[in-house]
Amino acid sequence: MAAAAAAAAAQGLWGARRLRLFLSTLKPGIHVPQAEPVAAFSSSVTSAKVAVNGVHLHYLRTGGGEHAVLLLPGMLGSGETDFGPQIENLNKKLFTVVAWDPRGYGRSRPPDRDFPVEFFERDAKDAVDLMKMLKFKKVSLLGWSDGGITALIAAARYPSYINKMVIWGANAYVTDQDEEIYRGIRDVSKWSERTRKPLEALYGFDYFARTCEKWVDGIKQFKHLPDGNICRHLLPLVQCPTLIVHGEKDPLVPSFHADFIHKHVKGSRLHLMPEGKHNLHLRFAGEFNKLAEDFLQ
Repeated sequence: MAAAAAAAAAQGLWGARRLRLFLSTLKPGIHVPQAEPVAAFSSSVTSAKVAVNGVHLHYLRTGGGEHAVLLLPGMLGSGETDFGPQIENLNKKLFTVVAWDPRGYGRSRPPDRDFPVEFFERDAKDAVDLMKMLKFKKVSLLGWSDGGITALIAAARYPSYINKMVIWGANAYVTDQDEEIYRGIRDVSKWSERTRKPLEALYGFDYFARTCEKWVDGIKQFKHLPDGNICRHLLPLVQCPTLIVHGEKDPLVPSFHADFIHKHVKGSRLHLMPEGKHNLHLRFAGEFNKLAEDFLQ
């Protein structure tokens, strides 16, 4: 992928303009010892940290419904950067919504983010253990991009704990084509300013740039495994009702990945959004939220 095309693809990663207000209130690295309101959102949202598996994981929580839903962000993402329209607008009476920051991302620092070959498995265990720590008996998952991979692993590894799952922008293996796309987004200085700025505000440029490079190296590890495997071997183990949403104009995740997951997750549904790109849940938030709510009920 040429540099210009890579930069254009990176623009689809985050709805930066819409979420910049949310990011402006964050101070990286601050531990929140107890729940506190988050002023950036118009609805009631609390922010807290809890000790899980040797780290302190940050999360946002809103709503009072019986159905617990965990939002799982993408690469370098956090609840604030990745899920503003979902935190704000998912039905508060039906759902209790939790948006977490995986270890090393957002405000779940320290530690710094690293990418051993089992990092998706580690995130899946962290996510489930976080929700158990918060006393949820069963949860549904909304996973975007890397968060979709984490959701697939969690559903396969902990089938009795996962109620339903919605994923989008995820892949179960890495191809030569994917590796070329990853190479194109490695240098964050080539990203658009609109895409870069919120992440620089959250992390500082050095941590942001360094962690993106580490992520590219981390995801490329799977290319060297048989069949580029990330979690393809786990897909037949997924038992929960699963909705796969895919943007047909996604420049980062080719459509064959959604087709593969749909084929190998028994009973799954595939919904295509003709104008959707990688950030379809931000660009078409109303349509996406209705899809998710209808499926989860």
